[in-house]
Amino acid sequence: MTEYYDSSVIAYVSDSEAENESSLTMDYKNSTYTVISKIAYLIGVPKTIFENDVQPPEFDWYNKLRFNKNARIIRNLCMLRTAIERNYGKINKAMCYDLKNLHTLPEYIPQECLNELESDGISIIKANIKPNQYILDINAHINNRINNCKDIFPIWLKWEYIRAIFIMPDGLSENGIKRAANEYYENKSGYPYGVYINWPFTNKGNILYNDKKFVTLLYEANEDSFYDMSKISDAGNMTKAGIYRFLGDSERVVMMVDCENSDPYKLYATLNNLDQQALLAKISKIVLFDDVNTASAWSILEDFTEIPIEYILIERLKDNKSLVDIRLTASASREHYRDGVNDFILVSSDSDYWGLITELPEANFLVMVEHSKCGPDIKNALVDGGYKYCYIDDFCTGNSNDIKIKAVLNEVQAALDEYVQFNIQDVLEDAYRATRAEMSTSEKKQFYDRYIKKMKLTIDADGEVYVELGNT
Repeated sequence: MTEYYDSSVIAYVSDSEAENESSLTMDYKNSTYTVISKIAYLIGVPKTIFENDVQPPEFDWYNKLRFNKNARIIRNLCMLRTAIERNYGKINKAMCYDLKNLHTLPEYIPQECLNELESDGISIIKANIKPNQYILDINAHINNRINNCKDIFPIWLKWEYIRAIFIMPDGLSENGIKRAANEYYENKSGYPYGVYINWPFTNKGNILYNDKKFVTLLYEANEDSFYDMSKISDAGNMTKAGIYRFLGDSERVVMMVDCENSDPYKLYATLNNLDQQALLAKISKIVLFDDVNTASAWSILEDFTEIPIEYILIERLKDNKSLVDIRLTASASREHYRDGVNDFILVSSDSDYWGLITELPEANFLVMVEHSKCGPDIKNALVDGGYKYCYIDDFCTGNSNDIKIKAVLNEVQAALDEYVQFNIQDVLEDAYRATRAEMSTSEKKQFYDRYIKKMKLTIDADGEVYVELGNT
C-alpha cells in the first residue's frame, strides 16, 4: 500500500482511493449540489435527470420539493412554458387546423402538469386562444407566484438574482415573448437540459453542474461576485472517509468540545454534512465545555442534532482566567479511566490539549481544528504522533444557517423582552386620566379595538423602532 496524506485528515488510504480522489481534481472541486437541485426542480428539469445517480441534481430534493405546493406550481408552469416553446409550430398548427387544445395534445404537452395545476387551483386551459396567449398567461402566473418560493433558498443567496431566472424579459407582451423565443431557438443547446430560463450565459456548458459553477455565474450575470465559498463547498471525500474510518474503528466515541476555541456554527456544519447514521451509531454524547464569554449558540446546539448533548457552563473564579481547559482535561481523563472510553473526538484548536492527548496513550483521538486558529506546531505534533485531525471549516456552511438564525432570533427576543415591557391597559388608563376624556365601557372597548389592537412596530432606514397606533 502506498501512503497518501490528505491535507484535511491524516489517514492512510489505498492506491485506488487516492486515484479516485485525484480524478476529481477540477474546477469547482468539492462543491455542493443543493442550490442547483432546487433550481433544477423549479425550472422543470425532467425527473429522469434527477434519477440518474451519476450526476446532479439530487433526487432527494426532487422528493422533498414535490410536496411543496408553491414549488410544484412553479415547476409545472415552467414545464408547460418550455413544452410550448419547443413545440410551438406543431401546437399552433394543431390548434388552427385540428381545433386542438393543450389538454388534447399529450404528444407535445405534459398532461400531468395541467392536472397538478388544476388540483392546486390554477386552471390553464382556455377556449379559442393561440399558443402565444398561453405563454403570456403562464408568464403572468410565474411573475405573480415566484416570490412564494423565496423561502426555499437560503438568505445568503440574493433572491433577486434567483427570481430573474424565471421571469421572461418583457414576457407580458407579444414582442417580448417573440424575442425570448428567437433567443431560445438560436441557443437551445446552451440552456440547462434544454429548459427555457432567462439566462445570458448560453455558452458556459451545463450551468447546473454544481453549486460553485452556478452561483459564480449567477452573480457574474448580475455584475456581482460571490466570495463565501464555504456556503457552497464541502469537505472532500478523503476527509469524510478519514472520519468514517475513525468511527468505524471505534467502539464508543465521546466528543469533547472546547467552546472557547471552536465555532458553534462550523461544528454544526461538520455534523450536518456527515452521515447521521454513522455519527449516531458511534458517538455516545457530545460534551460542551462552555465559558460565560463565548457565543450563546452553544446552548441551543442540542436542538439541531440527535446526538445527546451534555452542556457544561463553567463559571470563572477570576475574570481573566478561564477554567474550560482544565475541566475538559479532567472530564476526558474520568471518561477514560472510570467509564472505559477509549475513543475521543476533541474539538479545539488549542495546543494545550497536546498534554491531554499524550497522557492518555491508550486512547484514540481525532482532533477537529480550524484553519485560522491552529498553528503549525500542534499540527506537526499530531502528524508526528500518528494522530488524525481535520478542519471543521472545510465543511459546507450553506445548509447550516438554521442554527445561526435561531441564535440571532433568540438574542433579539431576549433584548426585546428586556426593552419592551409595558401593560397597554395601564397606559390607556393613564391616558384617560391625563386627557379627562370620559368614555363609557362600550366606547373604551371600541376605541381599544379600533386604534390600540392595530398598533404595530415600524422600523426606519436607520433601524430606529417606533410604536405606531392604528389610523386616527
